[in-house]
Amino acid sequence: VAEDLPPDIVVMGFSLGALPAQSIAQTRPGTRGAVLFHAGEPTAEFGAPWPEGVPLQVHASAEDPWVDVDVLTALVTEADAVGAGELFLYPGSAHLFADASLDAYEAGPARELRARTLAFLDRLR
Repeated sequence: VAEDLPPDIVVMGFSLGALPAQSIAQTRPGTRGAVLFHAGEPTAEFGAPWPEGVPLQVHASAEDPWVDVDVLTALVTEADAVGAGELFLYPGSAHLFADASLDAYEAGPARELRARTLAFLDRLR
């Protein structure tokens, strides 16, 4: 599916959707950046290192039982070594805290996540 997308895109994914977004960012030339929400995997899972010059931003709860913070830290460190990587950990253990339709929704952290994501996108203009 990603092959038919125009060049120069930013990919984003939430939870399980972060995995295809990460795969596209790592393997598709022309991707301008990636934002992963509530998930991330080691780059080896997609058979390629993090690409040079592709900024990455990752957001997760610090105590989310579905997320390995050490994996996210390593992923962002790798991205930062070849361009720009940012990891934002929010207080608590809610997995999808930014989804207002769920009981796990946390208004304060969701506002911060949104503001940081929009600032990231502004920098890519």
